[in-house]
Amino acid sequence: MVLVGFGQQAFAQGGSVVSPNTVGRENVINTAVPFLRISPDARSGAMGDVGVALSPDASATYWNFSKLNFAQEDAGISISYTPWLTELVSDVFLAYLSGYQKLDNRQVVGGSIRYFDLGDMRFRNSQGEGQGFFHPREFAVDAGYARMLSPHWSLGIALRYIYSNLASGVSVGNVSFKPGQAVAGDITVFYTNKVDYGSIADQGKQGTWRFGVAVTNIGSKISYASNAQYKNFIPTNLGVGGAYTYQFDRYNKLTLSVDINKLLVPTPDSSDLDDDGVLDYREKSVISGIFGSFSDAPGGFKEEFHELKYSVGLEYWYNNLFALRAGYFNENKHKGNRKFFTLGLGLKYLGFGLNFSYLVPSGKGPQRNPLSNTLRFSLLYNFR
Repeated sequence: MVLVGFGQQAFAQGGSVVSPNTVGRENVINTAVPFLRISPDARSGAMGDVGVALSPDASATYWNFSKLNFAQEDAGISISYTPWLTELVSDVFLAYLSGYQKLDNRQVVGGSIRYFDLGDMRFRNSQGEGQGFFHPREFAVDAGYARMLSPHWSLGIALRYIYSNLASGVSVGNVSFKPGQAVAGDITVFYTNKVDYGSIADQGKQGTWRFGVAVTNIGSKISYASNAQYKNFIPTNLGVGGAYTYQFDRYNKLTLSVDINKLLVPTPDSSDLDDDGVLDYREKSVISGIFGSFSDAPGGFKEEFHELKYSVGLEYWYNNLFALRAGYFNENKHKGNRKFFTLGLGLKYLGFGLNFSYLVPSGKGPQRNPLSNTLRFSLLYNFR
């Protein structure tokens, strides 16, 4: 059971009060439907949430759809389960189902569904009075297409429908809440190339470079009230990643992968130049929010740099049967201060794959990660 308070403003998931002067202070970028940025699969979850340039599997529909052109199998399916806030509640979780199918040697289609269940909540108003119980839930349905442009390059696109029912039927003052709906899309690019260091007689040593760029959740704003003063941005994101795999011999290989992510939404600012009671950054259009996100931070370039999030992951495979993984995620202290280590392992056998990940507990109070002490898993099956 979770207690949630409502004020007189339109509901915005993860919202916060903007300080009159945000320069040099904590200034977290908040969006609606943040579940769209939760890493859904255990493999990437065990590697510090890297995935933009990681070798492709069925979970690539979330990270970078264009990777799927270079998948070794003709088709694959994946299902993942992520408990959420397990140290506080037992009924909040994220489920993820994804799959793909190659049409030929140059084309692939796929899709996924993400379902975020927030459990049973009891709502209270600002006076602490009970407003009844509700069971919030959200989901997103995707469909995508990718085409190989050359032996090394591919391009992918995806479309997404987003549904967020957080407080449907609840009224606070003159505000009645409804499910929020939005549509969005992804544009992704992927590059891969192999470097041979020796022949089979020399134990088959080789390396593989991979690079990826993914602009995800480019779409409409979302609102939870028909008479809201403004609509909320969804988490449009730019992800850039690189990975290198070194094949020591026929049985052993090691991958290092690095991702950098930045939200392409306005940075909170305290200005209201038109004096209409709504802060200017909330009134920006989606397009101006995307392009302006590189230069709109009140703290200038320094604050823009702080908005970058870094992920680093390692993956070791033995004979393509057993994997060990580890990773680290870092976010600036003024932009959320999420910093954590991850661990995990993977198994493959006869087309089946099973991945586990664990987030090492860190932080206290509000800084405690919702996935601390949580075991996540993914089950995959590849069709040849």
